[in-house]
Amino acid sequence: MEVDYPEDFRCPISKEVMKDPVTVSTGVTYERKNIEKWFLNYKKTTCPATMQCLHSFDLTPNHTLQRLIQNWQLDNKKTNPDSQSCSSSPQPSIKHDEMVSLLRAIESSPFKVTPLKKLRSVLGDWSSTATIMDFIGSGGIEVLVKIVIQVLVDFDDFRACEETLGILHHLPLQFEEDKMFDQLSKPDCIKAMTVMLQRGNADARLYAITIFQKLAKSNMISNCLIKDQGIDFFKSLLELVSDEICSKASACALEVLIEILGSSKKSRLKAIEAGAICILLDLLPDSNRSKCEKILLLIKLLCENAEGRLALVEHGLGIAAVTKKLLHVSNVATKLGVKILWLICNFNPTEKVVEEMMICGSVKKLLALMHMDGISSTKERVKKMLKLHCNSWKRYPCFPVELKEYLGLEN
Repeated sequence: MEVDYPEDFRCPISKEVMKDPVTVSTGVTYERKNIEKWFLNYKKTTCPATMQCLHSFDLTPNHTLQRLIQNWQLDNKKTNPDSQSCSSSPQPSIKHDEMVSLLRAIESSPFKVTPLKKLRSVLGDWSSTATIMDFIGSGGIEVLVKIVIQVLVDFDDFRACEETLGILHHLPLQFEEDKMFDQLSKPDCIKAMTVMLQRGNADARLYAITIFQKLAKSNMISNCLIKDQGIDFFKSLLELVSDEICSKASACALEVLIEILGSSKKSRLKAIEAGAICILLDLLPDSNRSKCEKILLLIKLLCENAEGRLALVEHGLGIAAVTKKLLHVSNVATKLGVKILWLICNFNPTEKVVEEMMICGSVKKLLALMHMDGISSTKERVKKMLKLHCNSWKRYPCFPVELKEYLGLEN
């Protein structure tokens, strides 16, 4: 039988019992090979459990926890001698025979939907590690990926593809299971899931975007997604972002967009052409804190391109929408909003833009930021903006005269 180890003994990344636990600067402990893979292979700079940015990548061996795990294992062997076999090698799950039978039926039968539904019921929510390992060892991932790819040849197979994605989107992707990543990140598999994202029904689109999000979190998919993707792909993502019915699909689409646009400047042009700036600005006013911060991050990334800045300026309410979020949502939102305004008034400093910033309250909020504590880098950016356009803004009665001396400006 499977040993029920204390949760603190398990690595937050792989969920396996740690053998060489090490602690990062946030105080969270991981299995050494897993956290090293996170930093080195996937080029991450955050703590996986807390998502805090790390300024130091030193790994401190957690000898105390290691001894606790070893002592616990020794005590457990004394009270339950049969338990030691479970950790040495994966054992067939209690559903093994039924699962293998269904996989064979799926491969051999032209009518795949019914056995796929049965397989989905057998696997459930993938909560059993033994079932997951058994499924992978039985070649289940390969069988399902073949069905997904088949939709590229014949879209009439979309029902089977939808059922397959319904199984795969529950898959708890882990760093230890590279076979899963290898199969799901195959170019043909990515293309097939993209087809379902664009042409599938609501369920299929949710399944596809959920898989993309899981892969994107592990930095495994952005290059595959970016390659050979046209504007229609970004239109599909933006449609999901705007989905007011399925908030999960919308959140996943935002995460995927952030990953793609953050890693590829070329993709930003496609997103801008797909109407990203207008769509994101329209969603911004009614967004909650988390969604607001993500939308502002996307707008900031897009405004790093000249085409993105032009789209925001031409929107009409773009500057006003961003300004409204300053000092209103969170420090993160304020910081991102200031970066957006800086990009606009630094690279597109037309008279109309400068005047609009005064009329819609941007300057007022920038002045308020100068009197607040903290966010020193943001205040420096604000100071640069005020120096840059002070001569235009000082004509307005609401601009304080004494600020000119503070900024080192002449009358």
